[in-house]
Amino acid sequence: MKRILVPTDFSDNAYCALFYATRLFKNESCEFFILNTFDVDTPVLTSRIDTSKGDLLYQQLSNESQDKLKETKHSIVRDTEDFDHTFEIISVSKKLPETINKTIKNKEIDFVVMGTKGASGVKEVFMGSNAVKVIQKIKGCPILTVPNQFDFEKPIEIAFATDFRRFYSKEELEPLMRIASFFDSNIRIMHIHEDEKLDEVQEHNFKKLKEHLKDHKYSMHWVSKFNKKSEVIKTFITKMNINMLVMLRYRHSLIESFTREPIVKKIGFDAAIPFLVIPTAG
Repeated sequence: MKRILVPTDFSDNAYCALFYATRLFKNESCEFFILNTFDVDTPVLTSRIDTSKGDLLYQQLSNESQDKLKETKHSIVRDTEDFDHTFEIISVSKKLPETINKTIKNKEIDFVVMGTKGASGVKEVFMGSNAVKVIQKIKGCPILTVPNQFDFEKPIEIAFATDFRRFYSKEELEPLMRIASFFDSNIRIMHIHEDEKLDEVQEHNFKKLKEHLKDHKYSMHWVSKFNKKSEVIKTFITKMNINMLVMLRYRHSLIESFTREPIVKKIGFDAAIPFLVIPTAG
């Protein structure tokens, strides 16, 4: 049984991500954990008289979190009544990335799925500060971000962007291959090249990648770096009717540069498809 963590701030986008996740894993037994974190912003220096106010605020926020989580659970149970899915709610007064990391470990989470924008709906930023922080700080678990107001569509065409600079193990590629297996997807291996040919290391990694994907439908696409990498990827997504973008995250990888300011404000605010980021061991 797959165990999937879905953080929520109770925005429409957060529910959209939860809804998408249930459809993505429609034909698999899954246990979903719906997480809400709330922040009790009380001064560090406070008198004994004021501590009661802090306690009162905590209880108020906790009750509100629990009530809204129950509403969310009720809605998603209704929307997935024919699926082999169960749902558990978690309410915690901690920072989101820290809580996600702990929950991944404690609940043995296989996937994290979250919306790209929160309740504020700020359109000038990539995917909301929370989503960016999660991508940057979460270790050992794939993270799938779902765009705002995104209706579920089968990921028939999956783009896997790579520079072939790193060896990918079969275990690391498992989340990509699992999703591709669900939908008999075409995996479009996309390489943005600046040199005319691969070097020895890249050739070796390319060969191993093809071995890992031998049981899947895949094709190789060599794309010239005629513009910023982010713009090249966007053009490829549109041209090939891509339904999901996948990258592996490691030191100096493509995604490492994408989630840093100021690039983050330029490339992702109009990201139109789900984006799967797979952290690697190294």
